[in-house]
Amino acid sequence: MERKIHNFVEIKNLKDMLKKTGQMYAKYPAFKFKTEQEGKFKIITHEEYRNEINSLGTALINMGLKGKRIAVISDNRYEWTVAYLAICCGTGVVVPLDKSLPEQEIENLLIRSKVQAIFYSDKYTKTMEKIKAGGKTNLLHYISMDLDKSNSKVLSQKALTQKGEMLVAEGNTAFIDAEIDEEEMSFMLFTSGTTALSKAVALSHKNICTNIMDIASVIELTPEDTLLSFLPLHHTFECTVGFLYPIYKGATIAYCEGIRYIADNIREYQITAMISVPILFENMYKKVMKGIKKQGKYEKVQFGIKLTKFFLKFKIDLRKRIFKDIHSVLGGKVRLFVNGAAALDKETEIGFNNLGFKIVQGYGLTETSPVISAGNDRHTKIGSVGKVFPSFEIKIDNPNETGIGEIVVKGNSVMLGYYENAEATNEVLKDGWFHTGDLGYLDEEDYLFITGRKKNVIVLKNGKNIYPEELEAKINKIDGIKESIVYGKPESSNDADLKLCAKIVYDKETVKEEYGLNTESEILDKIWDKIKEINKTMPTYKYIREITLTEQELIKTTTQKIKRHEELAKILGK
Repeated sequence: MERKIHNFVEIKNLKDMLKKTGQMYAKYPAFKFKTEQEGKFKIITHEEYRNEINSLGTALINMGLKGKRIAVISDNRYEWTVAYLAICCGTGVVVPLDKSLPEQEIENLLIRSKVQAIFYSDKYTKTMEKIKAGGKTNLLHYISMDLDKSNSKVLSQKALTQKGEMLVAEGNTAFIDAEIDEEEMSFMLFTSGTTALSKAVALSHKNICTNIMDIASVIELTPEDTLLSFLPLHHTFECTVGFLYPIYKGATIAYCEGIRYIADNIREYQITAMISVPILFENMYKKVMKGIKKQGKYEKVQFGIKLTKFFLKFKIDLRKRIFKDIHSVLGGKVRLFVNGAAALDKETEIGFNNLGFKIVQGYGLTETSPVISAGNDRHTKIGSVGKVFPSFEIKIDNPNETGIGEIVVKGNSVMLGYYENAEATNEVLKDGWFHTGDLGYLDEEDYLFITGRKKNVIVLKNGKNIYPEELEAKINKIDGIKESIVYGKPESSNDADLKLCAKIVYDKETVKEEYGLNTESEILDKIWDKIKEINKTMPTYKYIREITLTEQELIKTTTQKIKRHEELAKILGK
């Protein structure tokens, strides 16, 4: 367990957080937006932001929504965050929905969560019209983030905020003075998967605020920092770490315009920190290195890395000066990358750190609000997900001969349970301990390492365990490979043993450029040669014995995690 490194403001709930930190950071920018004038930004201060939350929350209570459940769905945007905090900080229970869900699944989740109102963007107008016509939900109020004025069918978030502002001015303090029960469910979050399989995680203010304080105790953020919000806000990782934590620390948030614009947005907004997932950081690093090689500067950079490593022994850090050209590509201000959702490739982690970009890994689940451990301002170790946060207890359950077992944790960030699903709750919560379903080990210095998901392990007839994530990481390093999935398949119809297979997604243009190949048979032969090279580095029972190539991306969640069960059903025809 990690000890606290930094001092932090103690908070009981998110309303308490807004009040205490609002006084500290009132005049600092909370959000930054582009305007039509290049280089000119619209700024919303922390004080203005909190006033808008109070106004909207007051209007919601005035509508009779006190204690009710209210959903929010849209792309990442300012209005989403205002609605989220206006709901959970005195009105009722907030239900963030995945922006990528099809109509039927949105409707099913609205029915399951029993929400009475929903905030949504223009993109979902037709979906909401169909849901309203279907009459299967409890929805009474449809609230548009984009309409300037309310009409007979749809309310305007902007108009509601203006109404609330008037009510506050007239002395209505129903929202501002609302008491928060820190122990009860205030957040209902659906896990990834189809609506039949997704579980509704019930979280409290105590859960989330404990996690925010844990993050603050080991990773420093200041009002001078600007974060680029890229991952979907409905996901707890982005919501807690990329939204609530910056607001708590008086930092600024800017919204990414899309994956193609990440590098531009980092430069334009002068981003200092960013939270994302492996696929993005790994692709960013590959592009950086490709650019260096293309310019013929690879040897020069390698020499620079050796030189800066020598000076680091004397606590002299020259990386940003030596590699200023590389830093300028990303605006020159980036100081921190935080990786989550899945393990980061070691080459990327080492590479970015060598160039002077601090990159740390975090680990957690929706059920733990979400972060359990992370590299921090003092302690990091390549390949690990850092040390367990101060409020958690951890143990490795049923470890094997190498110390790998299921990661089990206890603490105030652990969920209340799965809503209306006692059976699923009892499967993972036992005597106060949450069983993560992830496999890993603690080293002699208490750094946590993740080896894979318990349910993903491939067990061979000889009893050997294969962690597919380990092999996938090696395959994904091959130039031209975008992603892969490793799985076990019976050797033959009457053989109980499994052979290891891989479905590999390649980028045709990169393969052409890198290897000078055009035909599919040539590409297959080349990738096979690369797989054989990987095989030679491992024991025979880990050999990949069959591959299939495709240009089509694997099925993934909105945080870019492969939906393994769906992908395998597609591959194996089950």
